[in-house]
Amino acid sequence: MQTRPVTSADLANSVIAVPPMARDENLKFDRAENEKIIRHIEAGNVSTLLYGGNANFYHIALSEYEDILSQLADIAADETLVIPAVGPAYGMMMDQAAILKYAKFPTVMVLPHQGITTSEGVVTGIRKFAETFSKPIVLYIKFDDYITVAGAKELVDEGLVSWIKYATVREEPAVDPYLTRLVDEVDPSIIVSGIGEQPVIEHLVDFGITGFTAGCVCIRPGLSDQLLKAVQRGDLARAREIQAIFRPLEDLRNGINPIRVLHEAVKLAGIANTGPALPLLSGITDAESEQVKAAALELLNA
Repeated sequence: MQTRPVTSADLANSVIAVPPMARDENLKFDRAENEKIIRHIEAGNVSTLLYGGNANFYHIALSEYEDILSQLADIAADETLVIPAVGPAYGMMMDQAAILKYAKFPTVMVLPHQGITTSEGVVTGIRKFAETFSKPIVLYIKFDDYITVAGAKELVDEGLVSWIKYATVREEPAVDPYLTRLVDEVDPSIIVSGIGEQPVIEHLVDFGITGFTAGCVCIRPGLSDQLLKAVQRGDLARAREIQAIFRPLEDLRNGINPIRVLHEAVKLAGIANTGPALPLLSGITDAESEQVKAAALELLNA
């Protein structure tokens, strides 16, 4: 596992895969099946793994946290960057900090908590976590009211942010007042598009940010890598062709649930047995499974 600090070049060199986490029938971490997922992703020239929402780190038990981190670090190839998540609750992330400060991960992502938060409180909480962790963190912006642009800039200016995952969904990705202000205040080279393959052209070309995270990359990593490279060299026609190949599965994720659909898609595509969903989530219906399987296999074999 890569342990050196994350650079802007790292963010630009690889799609950031956000994989599901395979669990056995007893809901325990399944090392063999998770290794299949990781090897499949690495074989597609993708060398960054971000374990967050798709792995349901929102509901992970503190009692299993250290063991799962250790196994992920052990499974990953020497040059693969593994980034786990913490939170979203403040108490949980601070307990996790006590574990992470002795681990070798160069950064971790703070999961966004919606509802019982204020921007000022988020800034304070992330600052306290980062100071305890003793390394800069990944700031995940998913809602406009989670943290203000000024709050994000404050954390960046204090040296507490490794990079920013920007994942606020807009009806028109090119029309985004928040992101417009963010790239004016924060170096775009540390901001990553965080909503999969579909808004990549607008985010990277129009706003000048760097790289992207994706879930469907776990099905077809090599093609997602081609998308990143096509946008970087300015071949937007090819980039749009690739986006169209990913769209059927992405549409199902958006229409049903992004986490639940990806969890099943990896299994239905024959990549690995991801097992049951970790509560408080559940699986998908039989009818939905038929649609997801068809779209996943279409993407895998395209």
